[in-house]
Amino acid sequence: MDKDRKLEHIQLAFDSKTGISEQDPRFIYEPLLAAHPDGKTPDFPFLGKRMKAPVWVSSMTGGTGVAKTINRNIAGACREFGLGMGLGSCRKILFDKTHWEDFDVRDEIGPDAPLWANLGVAQVEQLLYEKKEQAIVDLVGELRADGLIVHVNPFQEYFQPEGDLISQPPLETIQELLAKINVPLIVKEVGQGMGRESLKQLLQLPLAAIEFGAYGGTNFSRLELMRDDPRNREIFEPFAFVGQTARQMVNDINSLLDETKPVCGQLIISGGLKTYLDGYYLVSLSRLPAVYGMASSVLKHATGDYETLKTYIENQLKAYRLAQTYLRLNPDYER
Repeated sequence: MDKDRKLEHIQLAFDSKTGISEQDPRFIYEPLLAAHPDGKTPDFPFLGKRMKAPVWVSSMTGGTGVAKTINRNIAGACREFGLGMGLGSCRKILFDKTHWEDFDVRDEIGPDAPLWANLGVAQVEQLLYEKKEQAIVDLVGELRADGLIVHVNPFQEYFQPEGDLISQPPLETIQELLAKINVPLIVKEVGQGMGRESLKQLLQLPLAAIEFGAYGGTNFSRLELMRDDPRNREIFEPFAFVGQTARQMVNDINSLLDETKPVCGQLIISGGLKTYLDGYYLVSLSRLPAVYGMASSVLKHATGDYETLKTYIENQLKAYRLAQTYLRLNPDYER
């Protein structure tokens, strides 16, 4: 058996060569300074709850036929591994409880993990205009959620064939909502991120956190254009390729901290993160307390049986802890 293993190593040695061009320059590998991680990691405070790993399952599903299975699987995994969860758009259940069970997952996620409801800024603007902001308070309360995510998506709404036009700057809607209801808020984009001035304004608001929804991952503006008339798609598609990446946004916020003291002090770094190393790099780079978001990759594993999702997340967290143990940020890497 040992002979077979050595022969296997000889063959694999030829197949496992790496080139200089494949090196990840963001990290310095320090192999001598720690034992293997034992899987025991201390929990930490985030959004008023305790988390065991800096992973947030970002909002995706919003009332599809399989949303109940997906949301329950994700909620169960968040409970088991100590992660945070943002529901998909809850617009469908604001005034109609037909699909309520698709979103009502507090029992599955448990009392200790963060669980946040979600509405678009266009819906929030309309509710405020109609003086129906109590519906938001009721939604969050009846879901037993910890607060509300407001997703800001002017491009998506504009390109969506059945989208709602936004009548005032989203910043004004968010400020008005903060003044009228006593519900913790997170503000996020939906795939194109936010520029420095928008981030500066949000940092000055009493938000629970900012979620990036940065450029480079699922792009809901492009998604809606793909559903639109081909003539409109040809005209507007260039807009789908503008935005800020998660790294650009971390850099912007880090530099803004030298100019002003933020009121909002927590981040969910999401959008365009391909692996746990991207998450580890950006969380380590951030000067504000941060977790990183996973959305489409989790969604892909959450549509079937729970064990499939459990195995995927378990392996992701093992890899993240290995990175924490042996990798340091490279100070010479061009950020």
